[in-house]
Amino acid sequence: MAYNYMESVKADVKEYIENNIDLNDFSGREELETKLNDDLWCEDSVTGNASGSYTFNTYKAEENLAHNWELLVECAREFGEEPVISDDYKHGAEFWDVSIRCYLLGSAISEVLDEMENNNELNFDD
Repeated sequence: MAYNYMESVKADVKEYIENNIDLNDFSGREELETKLNDDLWCEDSVTGNASGSYTFNTYKAEENLAHNWELLVECAREFGEEPVISDDYKHGAEFWDVSIRCYLLGSAISEVLDEMENNNELNFDD
């Protein structure tokens, strides 16, 4: 079974919000969404981008990538890299695992906030 990057990133975003964000500090969704995008891009517990690894385990990163090659290709092209099966360890599994998380971050944040609004956990008048 393929690892579901989007669900993983969404779960991490939701957990980050619950543990680190006071929704009363924000006047609207756009402000909150901007803050989350800025902060979570380099948050190891969500993307792994600060340290360069989310899993801190190459084998686990490789497992996450297995059966997600189409997503890796999409991500690589978006970030201006030529996707190849082997890049001679120029980047490695942990790099691609983190890159995919960063690639999906904006969409994951948006989906989490949509879900929170639908569940009446988030209510801004904007």
